[in-house]
Amino acid sequence: MQPSRRICFVCSGNIVRSPLAEHLFRRIIEQAGVGDRYQVASAGTAVRKAGSPPDKRMQRIAASHGLEYDGRSRRFESRHLEDYDLILAMDLENWTSLMTMATNPEQRAKIHMLREFDPKGGQRAGVPDPYYGGVLGFEEAYQTVARSLVGLLDALERSH
Repeated sequence: MQPSRRICFVCSGNIVRSPLAEHLFRRIIEQAGVGDRYQVASAGTAVRKAGSPPDKRMQRIAASHGLEYDGRSRRFESRHLEDYDLILAMDLENWTSLMTMATNPEQRAKIHMLREFDPKGGQRAGVPDPYYGGVLGFEEAYQTVARSLVGLLDALERSH
């Protein structure tokens, strides 16, 4: 049996996009029957207060899609570059922060944008941050993350 791949989703505060990606990906891999192949986590590059709960607005949108989750925010630290096989940034600002932390080509090769796996995304496309917007922004972020995660699992399973 192959060891599980360790994946970390990263946004700024680790209260909106990355915890959504973490928990939604867990559901997707469990439903696909491949949950044992992946270890999933999330973190933030600019966590103001570690231990904060996920944003209630995103939790409500997720719940409307049948996904209930909780958890606590944590900061992505340079040591995490060794802990994970794949590190997925939600936007270019997060990607830049992660690349700045990386000290060698192996670490940099682990860092990607989540929307690289989105059929409507691309190499530099980011997941919109809905934090300062209305409910429609949270729904858009949910849909973008969900599409990207389906593409991610497809890519991972093809490379397995």
